[in-house]
Amino acid sequence: MDQAESSPLGGQPDPRQRRVHRSEPARRSGTDAQLDHPVVVGYDGSPSSRNALAYAAGVSQRLSRPLVIVHVTPGVYCEPLTGQVIGAPRARAETERWVRAELAEVCDCPGVVVRVVMRHGNPARELSTAADEFSADALVIGAPRQRWHHVAGSVPGWLARHARCPVIVVP
Repeated sequence: MDQAESSPLGGQPDPRQRRVHRSEPARRSGTDAQLDHPVVVGYDGSPSSRNALAYAAGVSQRLSRPLVIVHVTPGVYCEPLTGQVIGAPRARAETERWVRAELAEVCDCPGVVVRVVMRHGNPARELSTAADEFSADALVIGAPRQRWHHVAGSVPGWLARHARCPVIVVP
């Protein structure tokens, strides 16, 4: 008499009859199609962000992933009494040349697709948003140097709690 095979664990499906349902990611058009699951790095020109840039470039090269460099500026501020503009943002083309020159100085990455993204606003939120938009495999950021960041909080600390991808903090 044939007996029905029971599952290996009560209530668990039989692994031999496993069905795999995979949803395909949303297709991007144009140049964004080349940026599926990149390594995202935040860069502001500080020594620790320069180390993070070198680390992220190496990771993207070893994993054959694109590299997205995100440069976040806090925005434009005016001095209240005189109206003098403080911290005017650089032109996009100038900033992109500067970031690419910095990348060329820290490493040689032949074959890595690189994109520079400029954002304005809160650095932690903008980096997290960029990582979500590109479905990043990892988000790399430099460690803060100031002591008060350890008390008041920091961008890497906020990202470690809120980002939806692994966050790598480079000293």
